[in-house]
Amino acid sequence: MRILTIVGARPQFIKAAVVSRAIAEHNRQKKNPFIHEEIVHTGQHYDVRMSQIFFDELGLPPPVVNLGVGSGTHGQMTARMLEKLERLMEANRPDWVLVYGDTNSTLAGALAAAKLHIPIAHVEAGLRSFNRRMPEEINRVVTDHLAQMHFCPTQSAVENLAREGITKGVFHVGDVMYDAALVFAPIARQKSRILETLQLRPKQYYLATIHRAENTDQPDRLAGIWEGLRRLAKTCPVVVPLHPRTRHALQKLGLWESADASGNTQALRLAAGPSGNGIRVIEPVGFLDMIRLEEAAALILTDSGGVQKEAYFHQVPCVTLRDETEWVETVQTGWNRLAGSDPERIQQAVLETQPGHPGIWPYGDGTAAEKIVRILLREQKSI
Repeated sequence: MRILTIVGARPQFIKAAVVSRAIAEHNRQKKNPFIHEEIVHTGQHYDVRMSQIFFDELGLPPPVVNLGVGSGTHGQMTARMLEKLERLMEANRPDWVLVYGDTNSTLAGALAAAKLHIPIAHVEAGLRSFNRRMPEEINRVVTDHLAQMHFCPTQSAVENLAREGITKGVFHVGDVMYDAALVFAPIARQKSRILETLQLRPKQYYLATIHRAENTDQPDRLAGIWEGLRRLAKTCPVVVPLHPRTRHALQKLGLWESADASGNTQALRLAAGPSGNGIRVIEPVGFLDMIRLEEAAALILTDSGGVQKEAYFHQVPCVTLRDETEWVETVQTGWNRLAGSDPERIQQAVLETQPGHPGIWPYGDGTAAEKIVRILLREQKSI
């Protein structure tokens, strides 16, 4: 069986890594049929700190090709990916095209495969924020309606698809990100030295990430979030691994101060408070360092869906810097609080969080990747 896996962004590298491990294990046991997987990197994340380091740390097989589609508008990126993926799929004719999540790479892979009548399997299907202003929401909806196979992380995702009339080829397998957390968290504790490098003490700092266009492209929202972080940083250090898009947006708003004339931003402080506190901006980090930062944080503030879940997996309270989330289970348990971009709401949400255990576990048992491989093999026989 031939599988073409399409990835392009950090979360997809992580999800694909655990599925690729399950494929490799299937092949190692010499079970029939042999699965030949080829990975295509669209180049959506092209910075080494956002891309190559993840392949290295996760043991993800190197891509057969990097399409080199970097920055641009949503239309430009999707169009360039679509053109190149179509040529690649015409030449290779895989049995399945495997796409992950909700990025432009996901949409381009699904569109190219659909037009060539190649079956599509969507990992992390059925998620909905119900906010059509989010490009990710459009990507999710279109991909789900093109796919033949839908691998859902939660029961609510299954129900979302059913409301849209999608009931065939729907499988509740659990969350591959939880698989990844179980596999890589012990490795991160052993190998990562990020806390020592940044001189951080466990549970004595907050971790924050900001990257979504709905925040970075709206000056009022980004300024509000930054003010919220600045206020929090007066009493507790806030560590921010900064996405390149966010850095550029902060520069436009005049909220960025360069560390030195060389432009080196490593461990830079912005709007610093008293000595030892302040917003500590660092370069993007690899997956193992990020896991370690998440596990050891007292609290996480983020607009990332993946980081919301990782906080849940590591049992670290979370405040989401958005007005809605597709990961509704984290909010329903009271573990995750929606704060939007208002500084007062952000501060209040932090005060309301309580450490402890989430209480329920809706994301499976850590074997989602194995289930995905088994289902692909079974369904292939019926095509």
